Amino acid sequence: MRVSFQGVTVVALLADPYAPTEIAQRLARTLPDRLADKSGQARRFDVEVVSEPFTARTEDPPTLMQRIMDRGREGNWDIVVALTDLPLHSHGREIVVDLSHEHGLALVSLPPLGGFRLQTRAQQAVEEAVLSLTSPRATGPEGAPGGQPLRGPFIGRLTPIHPGQVGAEDMADLRYIVSGPRGYLRVLLGMVRANRPWRLVPDLSKALAAALATGAIATLDSTIWSLATSLGTPRLVIAMVGSVALMIGWLIVDANLWHRTDEVSPEARKTAVLYNTSTVLTVGIGVLVCYAGLMVINLVWALFILTDRVFTSATQTPLHTTDYWTLTWFVASVATVGGALGSGLESDEAIRAAAYSKREQERRILLQDGHGD
Repeated sequence: MRVSFQGVTVVALLADPYAPTEIAQRLARTLPDRLADKSGQARRFDVEVVSEPFTARTEDPPTLMQRIMDRGREGNWDIVVALTDLPLHSHGREIVVDLSHEHGLALVSLPPLGGFRLQTRAQQAVEEAVLSLTSPRATGPEGAPGGQPLRGPFIGRLTPIHPGQVGAEDMADLRYIVSGPRGYLRVLLGMVRANRPWRLVPDLSKALAAALATGAIATLDSTIWSLATSLGTPRLVIAMVGSVALMIGWLIVDANLWHRTDEVSPEARKTAVLYNTSTVLTVGIGVLVCYAGLMVINLVWALFILTDRVFTSATQTPLHTTDYWTLTWFVASVATVGGALGSGLESDEAIRAAAYSKREQERRILLQDGHGD
């Protein structure tokens, strides 16, 4: 591929299916005009979106860059920018962007961009990558083409993104990585966002049915009324934390969501910790959303059935407004335990579908089968 410095520059956004493709399609609406405005060279840009699983069976950056180059040769494009929602690693660091100015290629990993304002950050990363690739290349002391550094808010002083080491085996001539606690947190949040934990609620129908039934029955039990009014806030908090932790643990263990690795290298172990932490957070957020929903439903149910006369005759204490809240809180914890037991009726595939994005499901299946390159 050769970059056209006059006329129209054709940019292909090669995106993995699902979330990367959705982001690329939104980018394509405004990217040509934004690139034309920022290039300042009276250049026009055409942007095409190509949705293909170019990361299938591998997360190795050199292999991916070779695939991107091979795919670029098949198309009539000047520049290819590839987008993936899988985290990419090299030399113990998380890759954000790999650039090859010689071949007009860029590889962008979305998780290091974080879990918030992802569309905006992806737009910044793609714009700066394209502008860098279309800039006239400098040459090093030995005449080799040098990479043009990125610019703008994508790599500003307030971000944990900075240039990284490029290995001899890499096709890239310029790499940006994240490191340190802030960088790790951004990757983690990006992975959790890709999993979309809020989908856990509607997808676990049997577990939710069990939780709702448990909550409805518990709200009718006068023993639960007496117990709830006798518990102080610390015990109610302990009951909530315990029930939520039980639900999280049950889902992870029962559906075999825990990522294991046979490799002993520090990088492999760090990667395993990253994936397992994202799993716990993903499932945890989903369970907390379920817990909040149970509280709302149980509160409405309690307001409907409880009267001061019935409550007083059973507990020997008058019914106060705070008692509705206390009862609802405790019943939500009891119902969550019932939901954990009910989740055993779900298939492992249903739980994995609820806990992971499609791309993450595919990646884990390949790793479990030992097919990763």
